[in-house]
Amino acid sequence: MHAHSYLKSAVQILNAYKGDVPFAAFLKKYFQQSKKYGSKDRKHVSHLCYCYFRLGKALMDIPVEERILTGLFLCSGLANEMLEELRPEWNNKAGSSVSEKLFLINYPLPIMDLFPWKEELSDGIDNEKFCESFFIQPDLFLRIRPGNENTIKTKLADHGIKFSEFSSTCLALPNAAKIENIIELDTEAVVQDYASQQTGSILQGTQFGQISGRPKVWDCCAGSGGKSLMAYDIDPGIELTVSDVRESILVNLRKRFAKAGIRNYKSFLTDLTRPNPGRGILSDNHQTLNFDLVICDVPCTGSGTWSRTPEQLYYFDHKRIGQYASLQKKIVSNIIQGMKSNGFLLYITCSVFKEENEEVVAFIKNNFGYRPVRMELLKGYEKKADTMFAALLTKKSIA
Repeated sequence: MHAHSYLKSAVQILNAYKGDVPFAAFLKKYFQQSKKYGSKDRKHVSHLCYCYFRLGKALMDIPVEERILTGLFLCSGLANEMLEELRPEWNNKAGSSVSEKLFLINYPLPIMDLFPWKEELSDGIDNEKFCESFFIQPDLFLRIRPGNENTIKTKLADHGIKFSEFSSTCLALPNAAKIENIIELDTEAVVQDYASQQTGSILQGTQFGQISGRPKVWDCCAGSGGKSLMAYDIDPGIELTVSDVRESILVNLRKRFAKAGIRNYKSFLTDLTRPNPGRGILSDNHQTLNFDLVICDVPCTGSGTWSRTPEQLYYFDHKRIGQYASLQKKIVSNIIQGMKSNGFLLYITCSVFKEENEEVVAFIKNNFGYRPVRMELLKGYEKKADTMFAALLTKKSIA
């Protein structure tokens, strides 16, 4: 173990990183330019860097080396070689609870310092548990597509990959699990976080499943298409339309849909912050299409995913909450024009801030008369998963 060398490299990398690109991308480029690092070296150095970021907004003023080591201790669930070499007096306490560890470190650290916006959290979030979740790497989740349940589980077992079953179609795997050459991704199963999968349960358990005929569905902020794939698997008979503001994203989405066997759909490029985002594109016999369901997974702070990308917590500027909330209100105000009068809007964020969640739902209700059929905070921090917010709204009378 070359722990001291790894620590020195981690300090150099952190001093060079400015937060302007995802840290994973920065690391990849850094290691490509520095050929001296083998795969084991890259793994250990990367881990030390992420331990630094997992302290969030806490202990911002202590030396970088000390912050790395404090993060390493708090993130270690078991004694390990790295900690033994760098802080042997902490190593035999690595399995202690977080609260016990906080008494042992060299600096006073209230756990709430990691995420200092308790008053702005959505209702129902346990702030202490949420803060503790930053010390844990989330799992990799698979959503098994219909008819592939036995196939996927058999393949994973045959290759010695351990998994936990959250349901017959939702599996949790170690984050570092290599599955690309084992599973036909997007054909047999989809990489999709646990909380994201639960948004599909919201659809299945509501009036959406009772829409007669072929429901017209618009995934307006489609991104990589995960929500569209899920809606299709719930009801392959939907008339699907997808859009995004980035052409490169739609190119990748179309490739993914081809692998998934989704061929009959419409796609278009649009900026949802502008009025009538589908004008001139969403038309059928010169009549504007009206959708039974609009899935709106809006741009947001991403605060519910920061245990996967803790550098975003470290560099987060509080004023961005209001900026995103304004953007979200503008988007929903524009897309509602494309809905049927009795249609459904599924509003989704991966944020933990009430200003992006409950307050936007209140805005939709007060300005457009849509009522929430179901509104749920999906607390993934209790399950080594992301935390998300979802609300299904409609003007339709619900019995």
